[in-house]
Amino acid sequence: MKTHRYATFAFVIVLLTAFAAHAEDPTKRQTGVYIDDKVVTAKVKTALLNDPEVKGLQVNVETYNGVVQLSGFVDKAEQIPRATEVAKGVEGVKSVKNDLILRPKPGK
Repeated sequence: MKTHRYATFAFVIVLLTAFAAHAEDPTKRQTGVYIDDKVVTAKVKTALLNDPEVKGLQVNVETYNGVVQLSGFVDKAEQIPRATEVAKGVEGVKSVKNDLILRPKPGK
């Protein structure tokens, strides 16, 4: 009986510590928001992969609280605004930060 009480007490302490640590840092997301962001990231990556102009394999996608960040290199300047357009068309995207860079031509 004593062991069960100590285990319960230890569990409660761990939970309280986790909640306190989470509450101290405003940049941490709640579990539901984190999962939503992962879903949005997957949907944006899929949309970019399915877009023949963007060639999504070259684009990295990160999502934080519904804000999508695109990064990486593209081969043509037209791919940069097109990637933003594709990402904005995905449900759950609040805004897009496009940090894509035009890949330099070899030898330049």
